Amino acid sequence: MKRRNFVQSSVLAGGALLTGGVLKAAASDKNSSSLAGKTFNLNYGIHDGMFKNHAGDDFVEQIKFAYEQGFRAIEDNGMSGRPVEQQKKIGDTLAKLGMAMGVFVQPGLSNDGNMLASGKQEHTDNFIKSCQQAVEVAKRINSKLVTVVPGDFERRLPIGVQTGHVIEAIKKGTAIFEPHGIMMVLEPLSDNPNLFLRTPDQAYEICKAVGSPSCKILYDMYHVQRNQGNIIPTLDLCISEIGYYQIGDNPGRNEPGTGEMNYKNIFKHIYDKGYRGVMGMEHGNAGKGKEGELALIKAYREADSFM
Repeated sequence: MKRRNFVQSSVLAGGALLTGGVLKAAASDKNSSSLAGKTFNLNYGIHDGMFKNHAGDDFVEQIKFAYEQGFRAIEDNGMSGRPVEQQKKIGDTLAKLGMAMGVFVQPGLSNDGNMLASGKQEHTDNFIKSCQQAVEVAKRINSKLVTVVPGDFERRLPIGVQTGHVIEAIKKGTAIFEPHGIMMVLEPLSDNPNLFLRTPDQAYEICKAVGSPSCKILYDMYHVQRNQGNIIPTLDLCISEIGYYQIGDNPGRNEPGTGEMNYKNIFKHIYDKGYRGVMGMEHGNAGKGKEGELALIKAYREADSFM
């Protein structure tokens, strides 16, 4: 490894004496090597492109590389748009490696075409169709998690009426998912002020009203931090309806340790609450190239060292 080469060079340059700093570096290097393939305490799910500099553009090869680094899950927002044969190949790879599949975004929907808050039949019909399509995708990749975003506000309607429309549409979706054991996870977002669903407590209200195991909250901590902060207390208030977590530090939406959020404390809290599902790595790499990818792995080792 590069660090070991550095240590060896330092020893040669300094003569036969090993300083305390060199000994410390050598010990650290040995520890890093021993953790290379060790599984994490929580089940972090990589996404396509995260390790392309090490493994190439093929997502399957990236998955294999991630497995070697100790990751045991993936998520893929764009899975529905992949060719069927590629979906099957990814599913087969996950099964062979014993890795979990996290969320994929429900197919065929956008904010413009998914305004459930409007109550218009065309949007409800489109949503139901996309639920049926999602079931088929889920079968190919052995997934039980689908991300759903209700779309934009209908500003001509009172908020209570809009909420009622969303609840009724979601109930129809859960009727499709329940027989297959699939969970839709509603994601509050911070991308723009036109979005109907923005906070976990709002999603909590909808999940309670729907009353189905196939309707839960996607607790994306990057979006929660941007919209309101108070990550841990808000999590505790909504935990009975949280079905999935996503990660991203703020500002920048990169790996833990690159922004203002204390992910070591957050991860420990989630672990202590008993969650053992996939934690989606919904963020970019702060650094470039192979060094940036190695820095990302190191960041997760540090944030995950709460035990």
